[in-house]
Amino acid sequence: MTLTAESVLPADAQDALLVARVHEPDWDGPCVAAVRDAHTVDLTAHAPTVSDLLERDDAADVVRHAPGGRRRPLDDLLAATVAGRRDLPHLLAPVDLQVIKAAGVTFAESLMERVIEERTGGDPSLAARTRDRLAASVGPVTSVRPGSPEAAKAKEILLAEGLWSQYLEVGIGPDPEVFTKAPVLSAVGTGARVGILAGSVWNNPEPEAVLAVDSRGRVRGALLGNDVNLRDIEGRSALLLPRAKDNNASCALGPFLRLFDGGFGLDDVRALDIDLDVTGTDGFVLRGTSTMRSISRDVLDLVASVHGEHHQHPDGFVLFTGTLFAPTQDRDAPGEGFTHHEGDVVRVSSPRLGALVNTVTTSEAAPPWEYGLRRLMRSLAARGAL
Repeated sequence: MTLTAESVLPADAQDALLVARVHEPDWDGPCVAAVRDAHTVDLTAHAPTVSDLLERDDAADVVRHAPGGRRRPLDDLLAATVAGRRDLPHLLAPVDLQVIKAAGVTFAESLMERVIEERTGGDPSLAARTRDRLAASVGPVTSVRPGSPEAAKAKEILLAEGLWSQYLEVGIGPDPEVFTKAPVLSAVGTGARVGILAGSVWNNPEPEAVLAVDSRGRVRGALLGNDVNLRDIEGRSALLLPRAKDNNASCALGPFLRLFDGGFGLDDVRALDIDLDVTGTDGFVLRGTSTMRSISRDVLDLVASVHGEHHQHPDGFVLFTGTLFAPTQDRDAPGEGFTHHEGDVVRVSSPRLGALVNTVTTSEAAPPWEYGLRRLMRSLAARGAL
């Protein structure tokens, strides 16, 4: 895998307010950086963390105009990141202290696939037959507005027919599914390896738009995410969701956080098309698109379900908004659909947000997560940034 600034930056990068995080080995820690002219510019003197930056009402002015420190060519940072050279400056996921949350079952197509996982008990060999059987009975109800009287009526009918599902409850019921995807500081960025549990036999990427929200519940920007999913494990039991979702290197975010300004805002997020390309070492190619225009719940409704009087987030949070894309294309055997192989290159991209590109490995073989909050605080304190 070779990445360049041109291959990961948004199409309108010259006008975009982009935030990166760069790990500086001689500081044993990250710096908050603006992306300007295919370079990163250290802004740690203005905001020691991305969380602090998003709390500033003038965050856009800081990213666009503030004088900075060290300046690094993006091409050099990407090369070091892809090579796994932790002894060199390299890119990180562009969030830090924010809690990493995710909303699930927010698109009708992925709702059907979750029901299929449940009905098959996570067995991919049963997926095609189950998909055909459920399409006529359950498919039509996925078009109703979640929480509406029509959705309540559909629930009554499906209950009577023995077809109701916990996934239908969160897909068309009044309350969305929201879970904690990954611990603070555990996400990987573009160019890094993403992890799948070695024992998983049915899994897939989930290309998503991710919102960056401050402590007051204001959406301040957006980025791309890959909410790596283990379909066999979650299909055995929804109570295994943490096992299916939260593993070493199983959350990818990036390539940069794009702040909202006069040229990019929530309505642009609502209109995003997010492309997925998977290229395997076996020559297999998978392509698909998830459009935010098909989401069943508005993104602000999802934010309100996470943050409010019922739950606060003093350091802010980022929120995966779900995906339309659930790959059913057969890869290894007829009727078994898609699953990852080691070495797959996964590209999640959108013209306004750039490209998040990662190589698939196992969670056991991915670089271990070793950099936590204590180490971050020590680094910032040693630099006088706190």
